[in-house]
Amino acid sequence: MNKVRVAIIGTGGIAGKHAEVLQQEVNDADVVAAVDVREDAVKAFSERFKIPAYYTSAETMLAQEKPDIVHICTPPNLHAELSIKALESGSWVLCEKPLAASLKELDQIADAEKRTGRYCSSVYQWRFGNGAQHLKELIDTNAMGKPMIGICQTTWYRDDAYYAVPWRGTWKTELGGCSMGHGIHLMDLFLWLYGPWQEVTAKISTLDHDIEVEDVSMALINFENGAIGNMINSVVSPRQETYLRMDFQESTVELKGLYSYKNDQWAYSSYDGSNHAEDLKAWSALDSENRGIFGNQVRHHIDCFKRGERPLTSGFGARMTLEFIASMYKSAMTGQSVKRGSIVEGDPFYEAMNGQTS
Repeated sequence: MNKVRVAIIGTGGIAGKHAEVLQQEVNDADVVAAVDVREDAVKAFSERFKIPAYYTSAETMLAQEKPDIVHICTPPNLHAELSIKALESGSWVLCEKPLAASLKELDQIADAEKRTGRYCSSVYQWRFGNGAQHLKELIDTNAMGKPMIGICQTTWYRDDAYYAVPWRGTWKTELGGCSMGHGIHLMDLFLWLYGPWQEVTAKISTLDHDIEVEDVSMALINFENGAIGNMINSVVSPRQETYLRMDFQESTVELKGLYSYKNDQWAYSSYDGSNHAEDLKAWSALDSENRGIFGNQVRHHIDCFKRGERPLTSGFGARMTLEFIASMYKSAMTGQSVKRGSIVEGDPFYEAMNGQTS
């Protein structure tokens, strides 16, 4: 069996997770090259993971290695540019979040997909756990009745040392604050499960860090199906928790975790005196444990590559969440509710997440 040839661009902390999954959890992938502008870093990374070739230029690597898939693990401000270069060189892309700095960049990626026939996916691994996939099927089949209300809460903590890394804490290089870099995973899961979203009203603030971007955000969301959601993102919360609650007509579904989840962290319940005891057993039944939700996304991406099919978190699957974040920022900065699809070319929030184009 011919293995899929994969290259990794960027060798910081998250890149190690990509290499580990590709080498230990995926049987049909071969990591053929790594890239970093810091030669000492890429050399050490390649030695650590026994990667046969390393480069300090992405363009040189793409021309010489011609990988099937490129994993992009650089600081966020380079994501769109490198994704487009990889697509144009003939590779598919799996890019760390956030995929782009703006809806304009996202449209540029979409144009590159059309020109090349390749696909670019964002890392949104929380969709790929057993619990999420199972719940999505229940929602799509209306098993528990229609969605009613939801709570999406990413309350984390980051100290000053975290923001001492030069590219963090600025609109130019981190591209946003806790909404863009931390809460994005649970937000994406919530919007994917309950969506499509219709309108958002939001507030943001910087409460406890010397940074440009927000360290707290809150939002009220209206969904097309009539459901209403409440969302909070924070990096000022000493007791860290990732919490999702979704109330349907016949059941409440909750998830409590932090950076990942497993089957027993999903809880299904109903109202006192309900006759749903047997239904609850069926709704909450999961076939097998698989905590490697990032590994599941990597496998999904490779399987789609082999079949020539668009991956789940490319195209609209990537745009839905980034458009929500852009709309949330616009709402918070203008004091107005923002509807999905209303930020278009000519709007400053199409050009930049904070609406500042210069």
